Amino acid sequence: MQNSLFNVVREGVTTNDYYTPKWLFDAMGLEFDIDVAAPLQGIPWIPAKRWFSQADDGLAQEWGGALVWMNPPFSGPRPWVDKFIDNNNGIALLVVSRSKWFAKIWGKADAVVPLPFAFQFHKPNANSTHISFQCLLFALGDPAVAALHRIDVGRVRE
Repeated sequence: MQNSLFNVVREGVTTNDYYTPKWLFDAMGLEFDIDVAAPLQGIPWIPAKRWFSQADDGLAQEWGGALVWMNPPFSGPRPWVDKFIDNNNGIALLVVSRSKWFAKIWGKADAVVPLPFAFQFHKPNANSTHISFQCLLFALGDPAVAALHRIDVGRVRE
């Protein structure tokens, strides 16, 4: 089974599955309404009231201005960024890119903070891994901006 948005490989695990570590959510001190790009089983340490998995197709769902967490597939973030901006409430974890979608989120975000260069994701097999791109957190809305200030990983640009 192949889904172009998620690159599904087997049993709901994709080549794009990089799970944000628990310490980051603990530091943010924020409960999200929706994790909009979760794996099928969700991620137990993400403080979200509900999640949209690959099977739900988070892009097709109504976000309704809810406070969202978004760590989208890095292989195709443009439609996710567009919907995130339209939703105007939440935090997105994205990689640096020389693309129009990156310029758009850079200009629209209420706050941005780079994650440490040594930032590690968790993989579905429980290993931790670096990626070769700088990651940033983008915030839209006052609760999200306040959360970026609480994590204390670098200078928050507002």
